Amino acid sequence: MITRHISTTTWNAASRSSARFSRTGYGIVRLRSLATLAEKVRSDDTFGIPVVDFGKFRTNDPAAKLSTAKEVVDAFKEVGFVYLSNHGIQDEKINNAFKKSKAFFDLPEEKKAALAWEDPRSNRGYVQKGRERVTQSSDAQEIAALREKAPDYKESMEIGRDWDATWKNQWPQEQDAPGFKTTFLDFFKTCHEFHTLVMRSIALGLSLPETYFDDKIHEQYHNLRLLAYPSIDAQLLKAEGSARAGAHSDYGTLTFVFQDSVGGLEVQNPHTKHFHAATPI
Repeated sequence: MITRHISTTTWNAASRSSARFSRTGYGIVRLRSLATLAEKVRSDDTFGIPVVDFGKFRTNDPAAKLSTAKEVVDAFKEVGFVYLSNHGIQDEKINNAFKKSKAFFDLPEEKKAALAWEDPRSNRGYVQKGRERVTQSSDAQEIAALREKAPDYKESMEIGRDWDATWKNQWPQEQDAPGFKTTFLDFFKTCHEFHTLVMRSIALGLSLPETYFDDKIHEQYHNLRLLAYPSIDAQLLKAEGSARAGAHSDYGTLTFVFQDSVGGLEVQNPHTKHFHAATPI
C-alpha cells in the first residue's frame, strides 16, 4: 500500500512544533484546560494529540480568538503537536494537491531523476528512494553510516519560494505533469498565509502583540515537501534501524502535515518518550 503526505516547514525560528489538519472537526482529545491536558499527556494510557477548532480564531471575536490562541500554545507546550479543525483551507485545494503529487511520483524514474537536488543547501528538487536518512543526529559521518546501512524508504519533491535569487525550484515540464507548478505555487502561498495566522495565534497565546511575528516570517523561507512511501517488502523494514522515515524533530517554526487516509505517522509523547499513532481524522 502506498501512503503519501504533504508537509510545509517554515524556517523562520527555532521552535519545533507541528500542526496536523482535521477536515471533520472530530478528534482524539478535546481541550478543556491546561491542567487537564497536562494530566492526560503524562500517561500513555490517556495521551492524545489535542484537537483545536481554529475556526474560532478566524472570527472577529476577541475572546474567542484569545481562548483559541491559548489552546494552541498549551498544545504545543504539552505535546508539541496539534490537530487544527476548521482551518479554512478548502478540501478541494488539498485534494488537488494530493492528486498532482501522485501524478508526479507516478512519472518514470528518469523524469524525476532529472529534477534531483543539485545542492543539499537548496532543499529544492527530487530526492530518490534511499538518498536520505532522517535522524536526530547532527554528525555527518554518523548520518552517512546510517544512510548506507538503513536508508529511508521514501521519495520526496521539495519546493521553496520561487523568486529566490540563489536557489531555483526544479519544476517538471508541463507536458509531463500538467498543472503541477501552478498548483504548488498556489499551495505554497496558501500555506504561508495560514502560517501567518497560526503564528498570530501563538503570539496572542504568549501574551504578545498579535502581529509580533509578522516581520519575522514575511520573507517566506519555507519548504513545501511532497512525500511518497511506495509499497515495499515488509522484510525490508524488519532490519535493524530500518524505517520509512526515521524519528526526528523538524527544523523551523512550524510544520503543517496533510495526510492521506493510509496513515503511518507517529508522534512521541514528550513526557514518556513512547510513540503514538497520529491517526488521520
